[in-house]
Amino acid sequence: MSMELIIQNATTLLQPAVEEGIVWETSRKGVPGKLTFKVLKDQALKFVEGNAVRLKKDGNNIFYGFVFTKKHDKNGLINVTAYDQLRYLKNKDTYVYANKTASEFIKMVASDFRMNVGTIEDTGFKIASRVEDNKTLFDMFQNALDLTMENKKKMFILYDNFGKLTLRNIEKMKLDILIDEETGENFDYTSSIDSNTYNKIKLSYENEKKGKREIYIAQDSSHMNEWGVLQFFDTIKEKTNGKAKADALLELYNRKTRNLSMKRVFGNIHVRGGNMLVVRMDLDDIKIMNYMIVENVKHTFVDEDEHYMDLTLIGGDFVA
Repeated sequence: MSMELIIQNATTLLQPAVEEGIVWETSRKGVPGKLTFKVLKDQALKFVEGNAVRLKKDGNNIFYGFVFTKKHDKNGLINVTAYDQLRYLKNKDTYVYANKTASEFIKMVASDFRMNVGTIEDTGFKIASRVEDNKTLFDMFQNALDLTMENKKKMFILYDNFGKLTLRNIEKMKLDILIDEETGENFDYTSSIDSNTYNKIKLSYENEKKGKREIYIAQDSSHMNEWGVLQFFDTIKEKTNGKAKADALLELYNRKTRNLSMKRVFGNIHVRGGNMLVVRMDLDDIKIMNYMIVENVKHTFVDEDEHYMDLTLIGGDFVA
């Protein structure tokens, strides 16, 4: 087994001695992949912000990105933070586009920002028109993917695959990995009605043509008796089927929220944010035996022989 971390400064390839391990973190959406490590400063180790960093394990590609932060301490250690290409999706801009799929839009913007593009799967839904004003590229892409999900019922995961911007249907990101109570050192399971749980939905629409306010209500009396009244209220800006929207919101929010995280699970370099793993657990008020989505994963490589993961898992009633 071998870990290989290389920093490239111009044409010079550096292979520093890493102190205290390496941490690699990815999420399902909205943040870039992150690599953090510590190296001991010496005369031969000269690198700067913007230099490329790549990490491999046993010849397998894990991370390719760029140095963004160097933090020195009095012991001569340099704490390095590198991000993959998705870091540049934090750039803001304004785009107006029409009759494009999310895939086509992502490829267009990636070209404008000179990003390296790998496999971008066809999302299959044409967005009629869209104005994205002063938003991050992350938000623009996610809006397009959310519209696709609403209309095609398909979720796509955008990530950096060792230096290549990649978009894949989540159904193709299933891994044959089983997670259970014995897999990790510990787990945290929380069930709650304190956040994002509502058993009464109330929507208001100002009907200017009729000169009156229209109210749409959907509620679950049994959960109101059990939990008390937990009301969600919103105003509808445009004419829509208010009753159908209220019913849909009640179906979405009229449940407990559950959170599940696993600590120090045996490491697997193929697990990243957006993958689906098989989870089998018998918890306090629910049994799980199905695929769940990796919302966040933090890999810690202590040395060449010790590698573990911390996972946040979502799916069904389970949220991040």
